[in-house]
Amino acid sequence: MSIKKIFIENKYRGSVAFPDTKEAKDIFLRVKQAYANHEKMSVTLVFSKSKLAKLKKYQKGSAVHELQNLDFYLELAKILDFQTKDAQKLKESILFTNDRAYSNFNITKRLKLINKQHKSKVDKSYLFWDIENFSSISSIFSDIIEKYDISDERIFLAANPDSLYLKKAEWEANLYDYGKTLQSFNFIKCSHGKNVADDILLQEFQNAKLKNKNVFILTFDRELKERFTEATDESNNLFIMSK
Repeated sequence: MSIKKIFIENKYRGSVAFPDTKEAKDIFLRVKQAYANHEKMSVTLVFSKSKLAKLKKYQKGSAVHELQNLDFYLELAKILDFQTKDAQKLKESILFTNDRAYSNFNITKRLKLINKQHKSKVDKSYLFWDIENFSSISSIFSDIIEKYDISDERIFLAANPDSLYLKKAEWEANLYDYGKTLQSFNFIKCSHGKNVADDILLQEFQNAKLKNKNVFILTFDRELKERFTEATDESNNLFIMSK
């Protein structure tokens, strides 16, 4: 980050650290000019109206880039002493929509490579997801699906009918922020009293006959760890949840 001094009407007002974003310089100049002209200060100095509309939904990468620009604006406001209620409200909304501020469930800390000591080189990644165990899904998207570029057709979801009846509206609402529905993926509804989600996911995995792939298994079932390990080809990198 570079540090820049703020002068308005030949008076030194303070210094601010620039974030490493391409918009920072323009934001700085717009804020300075608006403040010097005694214009109304608002978050539109940071984002256009069309961008503000987009920020109401999930942003790829959990809107980290946008939050850097917003924090830059808020820092300028502290130095120049102007109101930022709209910017604060927007920041809270972005954090809530991307489920970062209110989720303490960090996927990356709990996913473990279990079938070998070191990852081998692979060409694609697959996800087998028991969705009923994960109502908070931001980390799944940002830390697995986006990070490993897993396309919809390589994502398998399963749910038991009782859970589907109780939680479908909640799941669909969460997925909506990502522009997805249950039907966006390979979604399997299990049968009453016959199959359970873990069994279905394991069967889908076996049918796929994967080799040289990253395979992510999202479930808390203890026995499934051993069953997937036994079923996987040694060329795969098998990741599964740990406690």
